[in-house]
Amino acid sequence: MRKTAFIFPGQGAQKAGMGKDFYENSQTAREIYDRASERLGLDLKALCFEPNDFLDHTEHTQAAMTVTSIAMMEEVKALGLKADVAAGLSLGEYSALVCAGAMEAQDAVWAVRQRGILMEQAVPGGRGAMAAVLGLSAEKTEEVLAGLEQVQIANYNCPGQIVISGRKESVEQAGPLLKEAGARRVLPLNVSGPFHSVMLRGAGEKLGEVLEHISLSELEIPYASNVTGELVRDAGQIKELLIRQVYSSVRWQQCVEAMIRDGVELFVEIGPGKTLSGFVKKISRQTESVNIETWEDLKKIETGGVIC
Repeated sequence: MRKTAFIFPGQGAQKAGMGKDFYENSQTAREIYDRASERLGLDLKALCFEPNDFLDHTEHTQAAMTVTSIAMMEEVKALGLKADVAAGLSLGEYSALVCAGAMEAQDAVWAVRQRGILMEQAVPGGRGAMAAVLGLSAEKTEEVLAGLEQVQIANYNCPGQIVISGRKESVEQAGPLLKEAGARRVLPLNVSGPFHSVMLRGAGEKLGEVLEHISLSELEIPYASNVTGELVRDAGQIKELLIRQVYSSVRWQQCVEAMIRDGVELFVEIGPGKTLSGFVKKISRQTESVNIETWEDLKKIETGGVIC
């Protein structure tokens, strides 16, 4: 069987109705949603399954995305497909840690709920901003940002797609400079804060206190860290990396490259959307990607030759 990575999307992929078909068809998924709702004192079913005004609020999004990805993952595993390595984009790293055996599902959902609250409260509204930079190399982007204050690369997504984050004025100032340097487009993002920038260092430090209440187990499989872009095999590194992840760049391209170097040939994206599968294809044409976001998608594993 080909070496396989399970990968999990982050905030921004959420949508009303996500996971509902899994809840309706799977006893395991029902238990995951129900136990998580009880743990948080929050009706995650209503939050995920029905249109509402709360799903896009960071303090709710993170728990909703995590419980959904974990419920879907358990059904993928039930079909007999196992991960050799795991990774997640930002928030998705918590689902990856559950996949890797380091964190219990309910602890992960509780932790990201607290993480979302801390991130939401970290920077007063209007002081931070983010923007996507298209068609410019990471090296050129870094050169431009080096001359500005409180703005940095937030995401190395794939070749030609970078996200920057930081002080609102600096992000706005960076736009014309990045275009002069050759960027095809610089698009402001509709987000509630300057995520993955040093402006969230305080939130990361407070997250450390949250993580002290969670027990971590030894890793059953390695996972790729957003902070380092390398595979992690020592559970003793996890808490510090999760703290730093809040205010550090997400090195997703480097994570994918590290998994490919480790021999991964098949990437299975588990959760809403197809964003990560798209990134993987731009990073390497030599691998296969499959996305699982609906109950119907499970047929890709059952009949699509994925398990071989």
